[in-house]
Amino acid sequence: MGEIDSKEKLIDLMSLYKNLVFSVCLKMTGDYFAAEDITQETFISAYQHLKDFDGQSEKAWLCRIASNKCVDHLRSAKRREVVTSDDDLIRMEAVSRGGLLEQYVATEVMQNFKDNCDDLPEPYRTPAKLFFEEGLTAREISERSKEPLKTVQSHIYRAREMLKKKIRKEDLLT
Repeated sequence: MGEIDSKEKLIDLMSLYKNLVFSVCLKMTGDYFAAEDITQETFISAYQHLKDFDGQSEKAWLCRIASNKCVDHLRSAKRREVVTSDDDLIRMEAVSRGGLLEQYVATEVMQNFKDNCDDLPEPYRTPAKLFFEEGLTAREISERSKEPLKTVQSHIYRAREMLKKKIRKEDLLT
């Protein structure tokens, strides 16, 4: 597969599966921003290994790459983690086993994230909701809102920074 074909294939894979891959990453990590980063890493890895892919079940292949990346992320996070109480240890074991608790945590994290998006001041709230919640690209938001692309990109970047600070601050308080 040539370089141009590989790039086109990557674009196709991303447009078809970006939400699925992100969903897998969010469910496994419970962290919106980590899921966002791991989703990008997944597609970079897929691009690097397209020549090795047999062409069978792109969806399963991408989900396997994503889950492996999530496991690596969780392992490295676990090495940095300091358990402070028995309750924390029990909670970590329950999360690592997955299942219903994992789904509950992912749902709770997403709802918390949406609530934080709703709390952003304009002009950041609308682009953040369209970008993070609905999965629109900056270009699509620009076209929809009739705002210049650079302005939309700037608003998304600033919204992301505000959300990171706010969510990390909340994590410290709980």
